[in-house]
Amino acid sequence: MVLLSFDIEEFDMPFEYGKTIAFADQMAISIAGSGLILDLLQKHNFKATFFSTATFAIHAPQIIERIKNEGHELASHGYYHSKFNDKDLLASKLKLEELFGKEIVGFRMPRMMPVNHQAVAEAGYIYNSSINPTWLPGRYNNLHVSRTFFRIGKVLQLPASVSPFRIPLFWLSFHNFPSWLYRYLARRAYRKDGYLNLYFHPWEFMDLTAKEKYGFPTYVSRNSGQDMFNRMDVFMAWLNQQGYSNGTIHQFILLQS
Repeated sequence: MVLLSFDIEEFDMPFEYGKTIAFADQMAISIAGSGLILDLLQKHNFKATFFSTATFAIHAPQIIERIKNEGHELASHGYYHSKFNDKDLLASKLKLEELFGKEIVGFRMPRMMPVNHQAVAEAGYIYNSSINPTWLPGRYNNLHVSRTFFRIGKVLQLPASVSPFRIPLFWLSFHNFPSWLYRYLARRAYRKDGYLNLYFHPWEFMDLTAKEKYGFPTYVSRNSGQDMFNRMDVFMAWLNQQGYSNGTIHQFILLQS
């Protein structure tokens, strides 16, 4: 099964590169990108999981409504994207349930950072997808963690997919690897593991090349905007051509029970 997920949040990434961006612009960019993602999912008959901050959901009711009406899953990405407290685990879950009208069972920590596993369980989540089981200088050192899903207590841990040799398949790889190479690695991981867990963001579907505005290095802004839309369009078509099934993470978790 192919599990596509999208972290929908207030677009605060320019802060990491010394830039400021007004909250209204953060939301406008993420809302526009989310709409494009939903259009592609509808075109290719894909169901996906959206990890939303409570802040994004509060300010983007039209996107949350589309996610619900079009049969996708909503999961928690915390209350805010730029700050976190363990109490936000329950607070975001409750706010998202109020806005979405359905139980929220999944969590992903912003920027795939470590999270208190006991606190996740106590907040009532049944799965956590906050691990990138690879090594990236200055970001991740998770070569000791299982490549595939495992449990900590009652909570299923679903790491992001990497190749059998731990080459990451996350959003930066999608932007920077040649398309043929990314598809080759994705096929290898699918054959090895029986599923793919891939994650992206709505702001990737907007033009990020204005260095003065966003401060992003080329490896972040490469193939953003229309190029990203086109790449994802072709990639979804390719996944369907391979005959891979797709679904939400919650659907996948239920199959493992």
